[in-house]
Amino acid sequence: MQQTSNPLPATAGTTLKARTFDCMGTVIGLTLPVDSPAEGQPGLDELAAATSVVERLFRDLDETFSLYRPDSEASRLARGELTLPHASAQMRERYAEAHEWRLRTEGAFTPERSDGVLDLSGIIKGHAIREAGTSLLALGRRDWCLNAGGDVLVSGSPHPGSAEPWKAGVVDPADRLTLITGYPLGGNSRHSAMATSGSAERGEHIWRVGSGAGDDGFVQVTVAAEDIVTADVLATAIVAGGTRMLDRAADNWDVAVLAIRADGSILATPAFQPG
Repeated sequence: MQQTSNPLPATAGTTLKARTFDCMGTVIGLTLPVDSPAEGQPGLDELAAATSVVERLFRDLDETFSLYRPDSEASRLARGELTLPHASAQMRERYAEAHEWRLRTEGAFTPERSDGVLDLSGIIKGHAIREAGTSLLALGRRDWCLNAGGDVLVSGSPHPGSAEPWKAGVVDPADRLTLITGYPLGGNSRHSAMATSGSAERGEHIWRVGSGAGDDGFVQVTVAAEDIVTADVLATAIVAGGTRMLDRAADNWDVAVLAIRADGSILATPAFQPG
């Protein structure tokens, strides 16, 4: 899980404030630079309004794609009450996107569970974050950090008008109170998104498709990328595909990767060396 933090004031007269809500089985948080309390509450009202837009978007997608909701479209597909050709346009669009990622990762990322049930959860949270970011920009918000269960997308800077990046940290899977390293997002950094996948938080939930000889597999993989869906999908794919998929991701995408094995050993691309 990544955690973003920057306790310094954003600019004179502003400070960082956050609001959270629960959805998709995790906590979603939105952080904005807002007017300081000494100058009144308009900034906090803007944060509340922006969070409301983000929350409504997440809940709408959860109602459609959650396999934990018996009344969702995804659950109807899983039970065979609905077939994909007759599903909604957004269901078919997300399946098409997930299928494209399956081809691009040579099957390391897949939109089906091992029992054949369609499961788009591997792409829906990233899609929700992506859509929420688009909505925030449409609202005129240029500086923000959106964190959905450790998957992070940022825009601008915690110091509006500057090139200062947001700070993201990678937590040690063996000690959730310890940070392994940090990584800049937004500002003058080339990456605006970071996602983490693995078994440290939720146990084994990713269908592993094989890895290289002698590879014991990764318990946690963090990927930084320009967009959140790329970061999220590749983090999952590398957990599933092992070092072979890590090498493929590093060769074919502009990403930074940090992968941790069960014995605590770390593989990291040059841009993401721990320290």
